[in-house]
Amino acid sequence: MRILIIEDNETLATALSHRLKDNGHAVNMTHDGETGLAFLKQEDFDLAILDINLPLRDGLDLLCQARRDNVTTPVLILTARDTTQERIIGLDTGADDYLVKPFEMDELDARVRALLRRQRNNNQHEQIGKLVFDRRGHSVSFEGKDLGLPRREISIFECLFDRSGRFVSKANLLDYVYGIGADVNESVIEVYVSRLRKRLTIYGVEIKVARGLGYLMQVTE
Repeated sequence: MRILIIEDNETLATALSHRLKDNGHAVNMTHDGETGLAFLKQEDFDLAILDINLPLRDGLDLLCQARRDNVTTPVLILTARDTTQERIIGLDTGADDYLVKPFEMDELDARVRALLRRQRNNNQHEQIGKLVFDRRGHSVSFEGKDLGLPRREISIFECLFDRSGRFVSKANLLDYVYGIGADVNESVIEVYVSRLRKRLTIYGVEIKVARGLGYLMQVTE
């Protein structure tokens, strides 16, 4: 899953990012409200973790504007504001859940799992050809047997799966797997895609490559 962290405390944001990546998620971070809103409007995320006290644009104002702009990404608010009224305001503004600082990482994990489960409840197990993609379990299987894809390849599979019928550029794949602005050479995507293509071909699923367009995953006819 792809998660956006909008948190001005860079130490906390980095800790959250490491935790979520360890749990198999792709993570993007930003530290101000204006950039956070731009990311939400322009990119596809499965979840956003949002602080309220942000520079440039307040978190609640960001959330309100995002909902007005028809952004449906689930949002988990992180804040030190712990009164009942403030929680009600956050939820009424469009948040899906509310976590008060300080908190335990285990509780964060549980709330993230619950929000992602709620979002994907009707389609946790999806199919392309004869392969079954389990989002919750971060796995791809054939006739009940897990293919054992490494984490990076699972992220690439998920990105291509969610953009079925469309080419995905190398740059977009890099952003999805490592996060926007990551200091990683695009050549690593070529390596991961090459490995993934070899694994999927025998199951009737191919990754098509087109110069200048990127990659497209489809069922072999």
